[in-house]
Amino acid sequence: MKKITFLSALLCTSFFVCSEETDTTLNAYAAGYVANFTCSATFNAGKSKDQIDIDELTGIYPLIADTVKTLKANIDTEHKRVIVDYDKDKQRISVWRPRLGCVDLPVGASLQAATLVQAPFKENLAYQKDDGKPWQTLNGVNKATGNKALDEVIAQAFTRHYGEGARTSAILIASPQAILAEQYKAGFSPETAQRTWSVAKSIGASIVGVAVAQKRLDVTKPAGLESWSHPLDPRGEITLENLLHMASGLDSNKAGNRTDRVYMGGGLVSDTATHTALEVKPGSRWKYANNDTMLALRALRETFNDEASYLRYPYDNLLDKIGMQHTFLESDWQSDFILSSQVWTTSRDLARLGLLHLNNGRWQGEQILPKDW
Repeated sequence: MKKITFLSALLCTSFFVCSEETDTTLNAYAAGYVANFTCSATFNAGKSKDQIDIDELTGIYPLIADTVKTLKANIDTEHKRVIVDYDKDKQRISVWRPRLGCVDLPVGASLQAATLVQAPFKENLAYQKDDGKPWQTLNGVNKATGNKALDEVIAQAFTRHYGEGARTSAILIASPQAILAEQYKAGFSPETAQRTWSVAKSIGASIVGVAVAQKRLDVTKPAGLESWSHPLDPRGEITLENLLHMASGLDSNKAGNRTDRVYMGGGLVSDTATHTALEVKPGSRWKYANNDTMLALRALRETFNDEASYLRYPYDNLLDKIGMQHTFLESDWQSDFILSSQVWTTSRDLARLGLLHLNNGRWQGEQILPKDW
């Protein structure tokens, strides 16, 4: 496997979508978007309603942006869920679980149906102060580094220097021994979890890497998805490596491989990603595809006999081992992780993951990832 390099800067930008969905479906997507982002920002990140309106509900998909402005999120802090009414008599519901973040229930689901598999954890440290480990030295939050040239570059990142649509929320520069610089926009801190969008793919690939190191998965062999198991199904030849390289050969539809039905519509990974038809021979083409990442994690999921064990696996075998205690891996309502996009984490947690890769997958004497991952 080639080394995977990723950028750990958290930037919020405008996203664009081409869609042929009906108005009814788009309204459901808009309500699901508001429900999910309000739920995650409230219970993962501890944001206020005003912060959510500014940070999460602006700069979004043009086809739903106007509808989003008309919707009100009803936040139930006691039961940790968010309900959004739309189209007079309809609702979209998002439900929070400890360390697993928020789940968008499917269109038409009621509160009575909001029973989700729980994965009890030994500790829930998500709301506690970040301990600063493994670094021996911390420069201090929002403090100058003493390097004039570096301080000027960091300051520019929080202006419109990157362009009018850019909104930088965090800058962190770290070595294995020290955090050299750490700056946040107003209202943010080292404990403020933020949605990673596609940086989640690097987290997902790392989780698969753990499973490969443990001999649970083999990247050179077919992914082995049950829905592709028929002897006449050519998708059965797609390897895990093909999926990780976005070279599955599957039809990933329009540019960017829109996956709105999963992200906003309460759709299932097993109903969408696994049903895509083969377009070209696996391994013969690279094409950006959210589905490929979701399918790689689905392959891991199918090695488990129960949902709770699968939900715990990334935390027990990766996140908790390297101190990523403020990271939330969100899933669909049947417990398939949506690791193409739906992760909430902090700048320090991303830096910890970066250090793991920098050290060839080794952490405090333990080889967590294959050396060449």
